[in-house]
Amino acid sequence: MTRSPKLWISVLFVFSILLLVEAGKDYYKVLDVPKNAPLSQIKKHFKKLSRVYHPDKNPNDVTASEKFMEIAEAYEVLSNEEKRNTYDRFGEEGLRQQQQQQQNAGNNPFGNIFSQFFGGQPQGKPKTANIDIPLQVTLEDIYNGANIEVDISKQVICNHCFGSGAHSSDSIHTCGICQGQGNVLKQVQIAPGFVQQFQQQCDKCQGKGKTITKYCKACNGHKVKRGNEQYTVTIERGMSSGQKIVFEEESNESPDFDTGDVVFTVNTAAHPTFERRGNDLYTRIKISLIDALVGFSKSIEHLDQSLVKVSRSGVTQFGFVEKIDGAGMPFIDSHDQFGDMFVEYLVEFPEAFDQQFVKDLQKHIEVDSHSLGTPKSNKSLRDEF
Repeated sequence: MTRSPKLWISVLFVFSILLLVEAGKDYYKVLDVPKNAPLSQIKKHFKKLSRVYHPDKNPNDVTASEKFMEIAEAYEVLSNEEKRNTYDRFGEEGLRQQQQQQQNAGNNPFGNIFSQFFGGQPQGKPKTANIDIPLQVTLEDIYNGANIEVDISKQVICNHCFGSGAHSSDSIHTCGICQGQGNVLKQVQIAPGFVQQFQQQCDKCQGKGKTITKYCKACNGHKVKRGNEQYTVTIERGMSSGQKIVFEEESNESPDFDTGDVVFTVNTAAHPTFERRGNDLYTRIKISLIDALVGFSKSIEHLDQSLVKVSRSGVTQFGFVEKIDGAGMPFIDSHDQFGDMFVEYLVEFPEAFDQQFVKDLQKHIEVDSHSLGTPKSNKSLRDEF
């Protein structure tokens, strides 16, 4: 018996498609999600991987840049229902042929993935509430920059049923009352010969259009469960109290809602040595009466543990303020611009002028009318305190 050439061609075509599907990129593996993963999980994994391999965090790293582009390509396909269906059936080559056909027809199949992803939520779908977290940091954290690990307990979509609430897909059935519409048509007679029709949510399926015969054991049919997520919060040099650090679409998850944001609000703890005002630092140093009369040289430990040296010769009045240029806080938008430091000197007076005090004073100065000068006033700086 001779087989038809058309049959052989068909067999070869199907075999070729299967080879292409097998040989193409595994976008699910790239994003580390199962093939039945819902869009919410795909989006979540894309965001996590994007943060790890983003070129801004990996400068001059060609491997990370290539990985980032691969992640973006996988998300571009799997986040689009039509492209995902084509990819699942025919693989990367089938998707490429479809794109070529669309391009020939004058359409651009790939929009800007980042404007699509970060450009806002679909209209009409509510979001879960943001999770607002006050984040207390030290002045050292803000001066030097820091990465702070924060663990958050939140609601996440069940990773067993992927938000369906069912034990398996076989446990989900189209509602027999509303035929999957979620609404039923009701009629009410408002007067003899007059009937009013209106739509009402189906009581059987509660408007879902589907019913579940066996619930997921992991979440008991709730579709979600409690989970923990760890975030690395980057404190940039020069940040201020009240500034917000936003992790978009990382709030409590729900299959029926878009995901809100996790928002960290920077709160700077009080510092034992310095007070911050804008980008300037203010501090006070206690000096002895002898230091105030004859001068001194001291060091202040800065927020990066470096030493700022201050010295005075001659008389220093109580409350005198010295300005040290460029020794303040870093500007958040500049790597080499700093505020100033203001140092106020507080003179500690002895309880009594005994013989020991006089001896100590004589070691440093010869008391006469010519040695006691009048320090220059710095009223404008003193008023800063």
